[in-house]
Amino acid sequence: MDQKNEFKPYVPAEKITPEITVTSVIMGVLLAVVFGAANAYLGLRVGMTVSASIPAAVIAMGVIRIIMRKNSILESNFVQTTGSAGESLAAGAIFTLPALFLWAKEGLMEKPGILEITVIALIGGLLGVFFMIPLRNALIVKEHGTLPYPEGTACAEVLLAGEEGGANASTVFAGMGFAALFKFIIDGLKLVAGEITFAVKGFAGAIGTQIYPAVMSVGYICGARISSYMFAGGVLSWLVLIPLIVLFGENAVLYPGTETIGAIFEANGAAGIWSTYIRYIGAGALAAGGIISLIKSLPLIVKTFAGAMKSIAGSGSAGNKRTDADINLKIVLIAILILTLLVWLVPAIPVSLVGAFIVVIFGFFFATVSSRMVGLVGSSNNPVSGMAIATLLIATLVLKLTGMAGAVGMQSAIAIGSIICIVAAIAGDTSQDLKTGYLLGATPKKQQIGEVLGVVASAFAIGGTLYLLDMAWGFGSDQLGAPQATLMKLIVEGVMGGNLPWGLVFIGVFIAIVVEVIGIPVLPFAIGVYLPVQLNACIMVGGLIRLALDKMKKPEEEKKAIVNDGILFCSGMIAGEGLVGILLALFAVFGLDTVVDLSAKLGISPVVANVGGITLFAVIVLTVLKFSLWKKRKK
Repeated sequence: MDQKNEFKPYVPAEKITPEITVTSVIMGVLLAVVFGAANAYLGLRVGMTVSASIPAAVIAMGVIRIIMRKNSILESNFVQTTGSAGESLAAGAIFTLPALFLWAKEGLMEKPGILEITVIALIGGLLGVFFMIPLRNALIVKEHGTLPYPEGTACAEVLLAGEEGGANASTVFAGMGFAALFKFIIDGLKLVAGEITFAVKGFAGAIGTQIYPAVMSVGYICGARISSYMFAGGVLSWLVLIPLIVLFGENAVLYPGTETIGAIFEANGAAGIWSTYIRYIGAGALAAGGIISLIKSLPLIVKTFAGAMKSIAGSGSAGNKRTDADINLKIVLIAILILTLLVWLVPAIPVSLVGAFIVVIFGFFFATVSSRMVGLVGSSNNPVSGMAIATLLIATLVLKLTGMAGAVGMQSAIAIGSIICIVAAIAGDTSQDLKTGYLLGATPKKQQIGEVLGVVASAFAIGGTLYLLDMAWGFGSDQLGAPQATLMKLIVEGVMGGNLPWGLVFIGVFIAIVVEVIGIPVLPFAIGVYLPVQLNACIMVGGLIRLALDKMKKPEEEKKAIVNDGILFCSGMIAGEGLVGILLALFAVFGLDTVVDLSAKLGISPVVANVGGITLFAVIVLTVLKFSLWKKRKK
């Protein structure tokens, strides 16, 4: 018997229950905007984003089941489907588009308009959804027993455990509230230090930690292994490479620096050496890590694409049942054609019609690869950054060879890279959501409409979010390092102009190769090399908390509940801090940041601020334990 006929979803195909309702649409769109903005802020700070599917599902369950007294699991699923699109679109956008703002600051081009950013994000997001629609029957239905789609399956389990929806939703909301309060104390009122650094006299290295709840939450969600790789990269940068540069080159003037290394260190300490030199080493390591992950995945990518194409060719019509209904294929093809023409016609993407079709062909290839790879290895192991780097290298080379060099070529390369990065991210998210729907018995067509709604809402929000954050602090600043976008900028500049400090870049490349040879995952280590050690240390604290909870000697079910509650609380903290970060950006733009700043008014000394920071950090750790380890649960 065919596998699809054997499988019985939770809600049978014959049963009709509410999915697209006024409540689910409004909640889904709101969550798409909220999680999109929060993840944009997080990604620009730490270079990585987190999945929004499970917290969105839990919030939906809490509101629909507990507050509205409705027993509608498919309505909750529609909310998480729509809401999670915001996080994926934000990830694709913030990894590339801030490069345009950085070039505008250097006077190379005009700053992109909000409308241009919105159109680029919208084209990439919609292509990601529409490319996945013809793949659904091949990858989700036909390969049900082969492709586990870990995040999609986990989200279905959360929605099925509906009896605990209220308690779990309260955990997410508690995380949002506590993180909002902590963030406002640190960066709004400025009553305590947000970062603490320790240095030893006579040694150029430095160590320390940030105390932000969202950064620590990333470590908890990623776990101790990934956190330790990032921290190790930070230790290499700040306690090995920086001291070596200062020790051997104190009196040297080394490009891209314009004064002696000793003078840079004297003026700004280890942070000055990091921003002048180490970031190029980190960028080299990141680029090499992305390419290595892509090369390692090549056999799987080729097999994946061939298998998907074969499945599409042989799948035919999925059937007439409610659970088989997709958006009409003619509508999908017309939409893809219109979006292809937009790639050609939009001034922000200066490519020919042939170039537009190349973009779409690349996009379909990476969407197919992304959709199947997240099914095999999960979203966190999907080499989206490697795909973006490969796309940027190829696109920039082609543009340069066809005579489109200089600022116009660089702008075009980033726009093309951004579309394909968003396509890959959204295709992966859509396939996870469709897997959740397949297990629950959702109507695929309605989920696909939800994805489109989420993409449209978050695309209109992302332009304003990027503009607001740039006006408040500027990309590439201490507050918003924008590591991935800076890397993409360096790659395009390197291919177009060749004026990078290649010596530093190649040091990073060979560090990445050594790390790969000894069996350490390159990308988290390379991100650690690139980011400030204080940020990596804060992530490491979250990883250590997760490790302690994972190692507890408790019954497996109880331990799993404790760890999962911690994940939900930390997801809430990421959203809460992200939203207050957006609020504080508004304060900075309108000059209200000095009004709420109490540090100068109260005369808080650096020592008192540091002690306050350490104390608050301890409180943040205790709140995570309160809502995980010490949470009261029904027997």
